[in-house]
Amino acid sequence: MNKALIIGVSGQDGAYLSKSLLAKGYRVFGSSREINNNNFTNLKTLDVFDKVSVLPLNPSRFSEVFAIVKNVVPDEIYNLAGQSSVSQSFLRPLETIESIASSTVNLLEAVRISGAQIRFYSSVSSDCFGGTDFHADESTSFNPKSPYAIAKAMAFWATKNYRLAYGIFACSGILFNHESPLRNENFVTGKIINTALRIKNGSKERLKLGDISVIRDWGWAEEFVESMWLVLQQKKPDDFVIATGESNSLEALVREAFLAFGLNWKDHVDFDASFLRPLDIKAEYANPAKASEILGWKAKFKMRDVVHAWGKALGNI
Repeated sequence: MNKALIIGVSGQDGAYLSKSLLAKGYRVFGSSREINNNNFTNLKTLDVFDKVSVLPLNPSRFSEVFAIVKNVVPDEIYNLAGQSSVSQSFLRPLETIESIASSTVNLLEAVRISGAQIRFYSSVSSDCFGGTDFHADESTSFNPKSPYAIAKAMAFWATKNYRLAYGIFACSGILFNHESPLRNENFVTGKIINTALRIKNGSKERLKLGDISVIRDWGWAEEFVESMWLVLQQKKPDDFVIATGESNSLEALVREAFLAFGLNWKDHVDFDASFLRPLDIKAEYANPAKASEILGWKAKFKMRDVVHAWGKALGNI
């Protein structure tokens, strides 16, 4: 039985990946910084909490990282942990960089020192590109515009360095936006969907948003985690852009979300300048052709599918 260690198992991706790997017959270990103060809602929502061996770990501490790698001796490590809010990264830049970049190096170093044949996956963000007016692929240069994106870019280059320097099977997935009902309201998509639902159910609240002209590529998280597994099943380690290939404005997503609940978004949404970031990405476009060609992975859910699947999961569409 293959063993997988998921760093950051309690998040959206960690929960869906746990479910996917368990279905494939893996023994799944997962780490969390706050094991005693974490209710593991996502794992429980997907009914996999009792099937995952949850272990305490602060990835920023090398001694803890090395100990868990040595004790578990996983076949695969999925590095999904770290401060994940772009907005918060401007307020907590050092914490963000430590939780993402330093943690990634600690994991890679633990794999190197252990000498075990461990395959390593690191989750990187499309924010590293800094926005493009063309469809970005694996050859597109990075131009990070937030502490979060800087940290993710550092993690990407560390992963590639360990692959080239030490022959470790280390890969990165450059993931564009991917959503699910597990998203809370710290994420704009969760805020939009849940607010629209409450308004449909009688709430008089207003949805306050910043720049809704921004353009993103939105996919479905449950599909995206499948790509993570596929990356580590290849003969050679490599990096892949993971996206739907379709981009839409945030305004289009807002319109679709309210329409799904039988509402006109213009009747319920206000602009709020406090949600503007010091430096934001205007548009993101992706070319996931390499993932399709090599991994055989292609997104089935585009933005409108995501919105309707999310609403259906909430039992209101």
